[in-house]
Amino acid sequence: MAPTVEIAIPTTSLSPTSPPHTVYHITLRLPLRSFTVSKRYSDFSAFHASLITQTSEPPPVSLPSKSWFSNTVSNQSFREDRRRGLEEYLQAINESPDGRWRTSSAWRTFLNLPTAAVASSNGAKNTSNRLHAAITDPGSASNGQITDPTLWLDYHRDMKTHLHDARLQLSRRDQETIPSKQHESSAQAKSSLVRAGTMLGHLEEGLRTLSSRGSQPGQSPSSSLGEGELRRRKDLLINARKEKDGLEDLLQAMATKTRLDSAVAAMPDKDKEELFGKLDSASNGRRTPARPGRVLGKETERTRELDNQGVLQLQKQTMQDQDQSVDELLKIIIRQRELGQAIHEELEVHNDLLRLADEDTDRLKAKLDVGKKRIGKIS
Repeated sequence: MAPTVEIAIPTTSLSPTSPPHTVYHITLRLPLRSFTVSKRYSDFSAFHASLITQTSEPPPVSLPSKSWFSNTVSNQSFREDRRRGLEEYLQAINESPDGRWRTSSAWRTFLNLPTAAVASSNGAKNTSNRLHAAITDPGSASNGQITDPTLWLDYHRDMKTHLHDARLQLSRRDQETIPSKQHESSAQAKSSLVRAGTMLGHLEEGLRTLSSRGSQPGQSPSSSLGEGELRRRKDLLINARKEKDGLEDLLQAMATKTRLDSAVAAMPDKDKEELFGKLDSASNGRRTPARPGRVLGKETERTRELDNQGVLQLQKQTMQDQDQSVDELLKIIIRQRELGQAIHEELEVHNDLLRLADEDTDRLKAKLDVGKKRIGKIS
């Protein structure tokens, strides 16, 4: 049976650390997505030891040995030989009829594989088929499996891939100058957004089912989720919904701008000059207003429907209203000044009273001191 995961190490690179080391970029292709994992040789060595410990059996191909007389940083030929050897090492495990190494936790952890990709041969095939059915035909009967926690995460990853594709298409559409290319990018972005919206709906339904399972006693841990994980997945859906809505708004804005540009481009030159004004070569290509004294873009709802005489009358009325407002403001300021002066006078009176109270206190204190001396002499 063909493996459900395709593994290759197409490239290597040197790390920016000091001292540098070689990084091997492992490409993994699953039935519905692809990703890359970066490892160094010491990671392979630790993985090899862990794999033998868990399975009690060495893999079908030996790990390329460590060299004490050469290194992969300075020797490009040696680096290429080790890349090829590590690729054969992983491919031998992945394609071996004996699946004991692929079902170990060391294999899954090293390659960052989801649980569905490292199940047994029949189980992996069934899980892959379920996920493929859930993504290609969400309305089918097999879509009930979307409530599986692992399948839910894979479905969410594929939904995020559609959002990423839509963002890339919108960026490409913004850079295109040919209308046909712009339309093609917009269509692809809209298709990805529609697909992502459908998948979001099924993810929300599946999460509601998982929540109800968690509240029912007697459910197995594999079929239900804890409160913390449910909140995390709800946050994932909220963020994905916001991202999708933002991309849809961006697509709508781009479409509106395209329609406006097309409408302006289709207008006769006479209408353009009447609307935007004429190009003035003496002012570095700027347009002179079509109507003297009335500049397009600076009109308001009150002036747009008035002629010049009406605008003048409106301006006079506005200035009169402003003068009246200034007069009212002046009266308020005068009143505030009078209040301030009254408060100042009141404070001076209070200061005088406090000063008299201090003097009375000093006199009383002096009398008390004299009384104490006399009492002391009598006693």
